[in-house]
Amino acid sequence: MPRTMSVSDSIVVHTGPLEVYARLSDPTAMGRWSPENLGARVRGERREAYVGMVFDGRNKRGPVSWTTRCTVTAADPGRRFAFRVHAIGARRPLLRGPIATWEYRFEAVEGGTRVTEIWTDDRRAWPDVVANAFDRVATRGHTFAVFQRRNIRTTLERLKAALESSSPDA
Repeated sequence: MPRTMSVSDSIVVHTGPLEVYARLSDPTAMGRWSPENLGARVRGERREAYVGMVFDGRNKRGPVSWTTRCTVTAADPGRRFAFRVHAIGARRPLLRGPIATWEYRFEAVEGGTRVTEIWTDDRRAWPDVVANAFDRVATRGHTFAVFQRRNIRTTLERLKAALESSSPDA
């Protein structure tokens, strides 16, 4: 069965697109919302997001932890933030290759911002049968598409709760 290569979900947050972008485009803060990410270490001196920014994300799923190397591919304040994951390893991201792309889109709507989170499987060279077998081991029985759909929903709900509790408009 061919695998699903991309999944997404959206939520409306009752604050403006620039505020949502500012929070989501800080890789060091992602651990506040993501069920797997524990934050990141930005490489280099600049802290605001820019195309080409590199960061190492720390992640944990159950007893397993790993680090990913990521590069920002879109940094358009109030509109879009994206990065690609291109290396992975237990303590350091040593194994290189296309892994995934994460994208966040921000659309002003009445009363706030529609935030859309998109995960794309970049392991296109992997045969579907191999990817599906690996995914089921790594996620305890699911494909990454099914698994990431749940992670995305959790991230968006946590982001909404955090932004609306701190927003002067909430």
